[in-house]
Amino acid sequence: MHPPNQDDHREKVRAARISILSNSLLVGIKLAVGILMGSVSVLSEAIHSGIDLFASVIACYAVGKAGKPADERHPYGHGKWENASGVVEAVLILLAALYIIYEAIIRLKHGATVEHLGLGTAVMALSAAVNWFVSRYLFRVAEKTDSIALEADAWHLRADVYTSVGVLVGLALIALTGLTMLDSIAAIAVAMLIIKSSIDLTRNAVADLFDVRLPRNDEEKIKRVLSAFQEECVDFHRLRTRKSGSVRFIDLHLVVPRHWTIEEAHQVSDRIEEEIRRALANTQVIIHIDPCNKSLNPCISCKREPDDNKPQDA
Repeated sequence: MHPPNQDDHREKVRAARISILSNSLLVGIKLAVGILMGSVSVLSEAIHSGIDLFASVIACYAVGKAGKPADERHPYGHGKWENASGVVEAVLILLAALYIIYEAIIRLKHGATVEHLGLGTAVMALSAAVNWFVSRYLFRVAEKTDSIALEADAWHLRADVYTSVGVLVGLALIALTGLTMLDSIAAIAVAMLIIKSSIDLTRNAVADLFDVRLPRNDEEKIKRVLSAFQEECVDFHRLRTRKSGSVRFIDLHLVVPRHWTIEEAHQVSDRIEEEIRRALANTQVIIHIDPCNKSLNPCISCKREPDDNKPQDA
C-alpha cells in the first residue's frame, strides 16, 4: 500500500482550515445582524453557516485521519473517513433545513417585523461573496486531490451562496412591498435548496462507503490501458473497482500465454500497473496472473508452442 501523497494531504488540510475560518466569521456576523433585524431568513442563514462551520470542522478532522498511512489494523488505509464525513455533513444539512422550515412556518402563523433591511442586505451580499471565493478554492483543491470531504464542504458553501442570494431577493421584495411574510417564504425556499444539496451529497458519499464501482469513465481508462497489451497476447477478466476516500482500488485477472515464465508475466504485470497509475491518480492495483487455456480458443502465441500432451521422441 503506497502512502498518501503528503503534498496533497497538506493542501487538503490547509483548505479545510480556511473553510473553518471563513465560516466562523460569517456565523458571528449573520447571527448578530439577524437578531438585530428580527429576520428569520437572516437567522436561517446564520444557522446554515453554523452547520457549515460544524461540517468544516468534521471535514478537517476527516481529511487529517484519511491522510494517515495504512497500518496493521487498517491495511487498506483510512480513506473511508472522508466518505463517512460526507454522510455526516449531508445529515447535518438536512436537519438544519428542517429547522429553518419549522421556524419560518411559526413566523408565517404569528407574524413578525423585519427591521434594518439595508444592514441585512449588506451582510447577505458579503456572505455570498466570501462563500463564492472560498467554495471555488475548495472545489479546485477537491478536484486536484480527489477529496470527497472537501467536495462536500465546497457544496455546502456553494449552497450558502445560492441561499444568501435568495435571502437578498426576499429582503429586497420586503423593502418594495412591505410584506414581511416574504421573509419566511424566502427562508422556506432556502431550506428547499439545502435539502436538495443534502440528498446529492448523501448519494455521492454513501456510494463509496458501499464500494460502488468506479465511474464508467474511469473504468474505460483502465480498459484502454489493458487493450494496449493485447498485441502481446495478454487478456483480462474479473475486473473489479472501488474507491475509499481519494484512493481507487483495482483488481483483475490477467491472462498470459501459458509458456511465459513467472518473470515475464511479472514484468508485464508491473508495466500494466504503472500505466494504470498514470491514467488514474491515487490508484492501488492488484493483478492475479492466469495462464491461457489452450482448449478455449488459444491465442497465436500459444499455438506456436509444442503440445504438452504430444508423446515426445525417445
